[in-house]
Amino acid sequence: MYSLTRRGLLGAVAAAPFVGRAQAQDFPDKPLRFVVGFPPGGPNDLLTRLIAPGIAEKLGRSVVVENRAGANGEIAAASVAKAPPDGSVFMLASNGSTTVAPALTPNMPFDVRRDFVAVAFVGINPMLLVVRPDLPAKNIEELLALAHARPGKLNGASAGAGGATHLALELFKSLGKADIVHVPYKGGGPAMADLMASQVDIYFGGLSTALPHVKSGKLRVLGQTGLARSPAAPDIPTIAEAGLAGYEAAISYGIFLPAGAAPALVSKLHDAVDATIRSPDIAKKFGDLGADPQFGTSAEFAAYVAADFAKWAKVAKDAGLKSE
Repeated sequence: MYSLTRRGLLGAVAAAPFVGRAQAQDFPDKPLRFVVGFPPGGPNDLLTRLIAPGIAEKLGRSVVVENRAGANGEIAAASVAKAPPDGSVFMLASNGSTTVAPALTPNMPFDVRRDFVAVAFVGINPMLLVVRPDLPAKNIEELLALAHARPGKLNGASAGAGGATHLALELFKSLGKADIVHVPYKGGGPAMADLMASQVDIYFGGLSTALPHVKSGKLRVLGQTGLARSPAAPDIPTIAEAGLAGYEAAISYGIFLPAGAAPALVSKLHDAVDATIRSPDIAKKFGDLGADPQFGTSAEFAAYVAADFAKWAKVAKDAGLKSE
């Protein structure tokens, strides 16, 4: 399994899916459409707008951000999959729409492994495993011991069935062989509120939203879901290092072109994205959003995408999960 780290990727090498057809070797001399599958104001949109100016400057082209919201990013992904592979259209997408949703839904209108070229890493947004403050578990090992001693008695909240917080819980249950009851909520706010009120036992919340409650003492944190510690929370161990080997369930973001894009276009766009997110100013703004910049080659990103799809497909199958 290949996983994102703060400094890049650990040992993953795979070829991006190029289609052998004649392509222009530079981007069209017109405004380029940078598609994001969510409305303005959310993390996907904010990250897109942060990096769009840098990409435009380095490509020497005008770049226009286009919000195509709906169906958790799937509408945007389906439209980009059908776009011409001449570099005129590319997208920023999270693994929620490219690997998680397809793992739960067999008949998606696109396949990330077939219909796109994985161009570049952008960032990762880890979650925190937080528990009600009076739960008798101070670390991951104690939580698993408690779950094993009380099968079916502990419950885990999520912001909605089939979403990132739900699958983070299911992966924890699978790797830890723990019987924890899933309690879906309509959003992260209500889930977090009930956790602080001790109505539920555990929750996987976004780092930027959960960390203030940890610092105020309203919640106890047991670990973060990335493979490496986030610079925003360097004192909090990862769940993997805290006792559950192999665990990783962060929200990742990357850039994709339609399948068939020429290698020269992939290389140029990758380099523009990579140089942009290496800017200290951009890195700081990423941190304000609870995201860590990520780096790696296009081949490494393609390998990560394939491995992430396989991981969530297995989790969904083992847990009997299907998209509603």
